[in-house]
Parts: sequence; C-alpha cells; structure tokens
Amino acid sequence: MTETRPRVAVIGAGAFGRNHLRVVRESTLATLAGVYDIDDARRAAAAAEFGCPEFASLDDIPAAADAAIVAVPTMHHKDVACRLMDSGLDVLVEKPIAVSTEEAREMVSTAALRNRILQVGHLERFNPAVEALSKIVNKPLFFEIHRLSIFTPRSLDVDVISDLMIHDLDIVLSMTNVMPEEVRAAGISILSEKVDIASVRLAFPGGAVANLTASRVSTERVRKLRLFQPRQYISVDYARRDCVAISVGDGRQVNIAPQKVEQGEPLARQFDSFLACVASRHAPLVDGLAAARALDLAHQIMAKIEEHSNLVARSLVE
Repeated sequence: MTETRPRVAVIGAGAFGRNHLRVVRESTLATLAGVYDIDDARRAAAAAEFGCPEFASLDDIPAAADAAIVAVPTMHHKDVACRLMDSGLDVLVEKPIAVSTEEAREMVSTAALRNRILQVGHLERFNPAVEALSKIVNKPLFFEIHRLSIFTPRSLDVDVISDLMIHDLDIVLSMTNVMPEEVRAAGISILSEKVDIASVRLAFPGGAVANLTASRVSTERVRKLRLFQPRQYISVDYARRDCVAISVGDGRQVNIAPQKVEQGEPLARQFDSFLACVASRHAPLVDGLAAARALDLAHQIMAKIEEHSNLVARSLVE
C-alpha cells in the first residue's frame, strides 16, 4: 500500500452509504479516499458533507484507493465488487452479497483469483451483544428471533428476507454450522411489491429448531433473539446491545447472569475488522462463502413462501 493508513473509497451515497462515509471519515485507522455515486447531485452533496474527493467514474478509484466499500443497490453488487477486485482493491460489500447464488459464487471466485479480501456487511455479527452470545453458545437447540421495523422506502429492491431476516439467518447458520434439513415459511406483500412480512421455521440435523419472524411494516421496532441450550436460556436485544444468560444449577437454582458486552458501534467495529483483514490478509468473519450460504437459505425460504402463496390462492378459488 502507498500509505500507512489504507485509503478507502465508498461507492454509493444513499442512506447506508452515508453511514459508511461517516465511519471511514471518523476512523483513525484509514483515510477516506473519496465517494462515487451514479447520481451526480447526490455524489457532490456527499463529497461536500464529508469533505472528501468525488470520483466521476469507477475507473478513477483504483489509482486513488486501496480498498472500497460497496453500498449500491443489490442488483449491482456483483458487477461493482468484481470490477474493483479485478482492479486490485479489497472490498467490503453490503448485504445481501448479491441477487443470486451464482453471482455470489462469481464474487467469491474473483476474490480468490485476485487474492483480494471480500467481506460482506452482515452487521449484526459485530453487534457487541452477539459477540458476547457467541462466546457462551455450545449446543443451541431452539432459536426464537423477531426483527420488526417501521416501513421506510429504502431497500425495496429486495424482499424482507434479504433485507432484514438475512442478518438472523447468518447468525443462526454461524451457530449451528449446518444448513437446515427442513424449511417452512409463509409471507405476504403489504406496502411494496416484495414480501414485507414473513414467518419461518427451520429444522436442523441433530434436532435444533429456529423460528424467525421479520417485518418491515410494524408499528414498532423490535430486534430480539432468544436461544435455548441445555440448562440455559440466553436473551439478546440487538438494539440495546445486551446479552443475559439464565442458567439452572444442579440444585435447581436459577442464576441470572448479564454478560459482559464490549462498547462500540457495530458499523465501526465491522470496519475495523475489515481493515484488520486487509492488513493481515486473514479471512473475514463474514466472508463471501458465509454470505453466499445465508443467501442460499434466503432463496430457499422465498421459494417456500411462493409455494405457500400459491396454495392459498388456489384455496380461494375453489
């Protein structure tokens, strides 16, 4: 690299791209190389707000940056990320990794071919409460997860599974270390053309079960995970960033133990982890393969939702 601190460009100056711009600008470990957005006015506004150069083209970025954050619409993730990796940049791309598993595999292959870091923005893995949870999970048997959000016009190019639930799918898969053997799901569209609310049940080899609910049309914001394993119940509140373990001792004594949770914004912690991988060349916590696995499960769920919707439609006309 040409500087002690890596130069990081941000591609996409929408709502989440601006969050990334803020984190990179505030970082003491990196330099904000500049911003690119296909919308000229949005790009100029972001460059002015964050005091950084603006790139007129993606082709201008490799000469000015060592790494990039891709926060463009999902349909463009593969093309932009692969183009940057082909040019020699390490890439942190927002979730979901891509539109299809085929595109995800192409991104993974490109990263391997070019010896580039490819990290995917499954932000909840860097939530301090989830990190605390990961330290005490040993034999997860039952998950109960709710992720409810108030409707906003962002991310309507994807369904609620790829938009919201995919965070929890990634976490469950990281803790079970296996794909489910049975998927049941139902969901409906309410305020967009995509599925806005869904309920999912996953059954894993060995008996573990996960029930997940995701909604982006709720009147309140709820982000909670409850996990049960032998003699222990663990509760995580993503928003409050707390983790509490309730255990039963040999004498049936109940022990309530709030877990030590580190401080820090998940987005900043994710960026620091990305920079550490760029420097060490170690695989990211959420690499392309992990993200592709979560995307594959999301597609399985959407197929089950479509199957259920067709069943309901047939019953209404009979």
